[in-house]
Amino acid sequence: MIHKLYHGSSQIIQQPKFGYGKRYNDYGLGFYCTDSLEMAKEWGVSLDQSGYANCYELDCGGLDILDLNGPEFCILHWLAVLLENREFDVPSGLALEAKEHILTHFAVNYRDYDAIIGYRADDSYFSFAQDFINGTISYRQLNNAMHLGKLGQQFVLKSQKAFDRIRFTGYEIADNEEWYAKKMLRDKSARREYFHVERNRRQRGDLYITQIMDEEMTSDDPRLR
Repeated sequence: MIHKLYHGSSQIIQQPKFGYGKRYNDYGLGFYCTDSLEMAKEWGVSLDQSGYANCYELDCGGLDILDLNGPEFCILHWLAVLLENREFDVPSGLALEAKEHILTHFAVNYRDYDAIIGYRADDSYFSFAQDFINGTISYRQLNNAMHLGKLGQQFVLKSQKAFDRIRFTGYEIADNEEWYAKKMLRDKSARREYFHVERNRRQRGDLYITQIMDEEMTSDDPRLR
């Protein structure tokens, strides 16, 4: 199966290279893409610099692909991967205990896969995850927050095998005046919805990280689905 992918960057990247990139991205070292051309244009620009949406085709035949949005996973599996790779603020004993609990009970062997599909933790979405481990928002609110602003998901190439299967097909220019404004609007919209609606909308029966830990819930608990 051929999958169309896009990568936003300040440069044209005709041949992505295995082993390059930032180790502290959401899923560790890898080549981060999206299936949305518009999203790639947002990712490719900065306040004062235009960029590119690099276009690719990936032959997925024979690749082991981990889909963290699949039915066998819950959002705590995604959070466990994030906790392994990103620097989280753990200002309290609760946050530290929550981090250890999630890493112990919801860890995923993501390093065994050729590619990963999952949420992208932009700054605002990363702050939602931090609020959850700090006990500020419930499990339901975290799930809802991840869909604010329609950030979508990312497709990350992790293995040499995956890098060998990707083919550059061209690029589109992303003008920073247009696409940086759209990126900031998406982030502001998500934060506004979160703080004015979701963050303060507690419901009876909501699950918080304290209850998840106290009851030693595991991934097969129907309350986490």
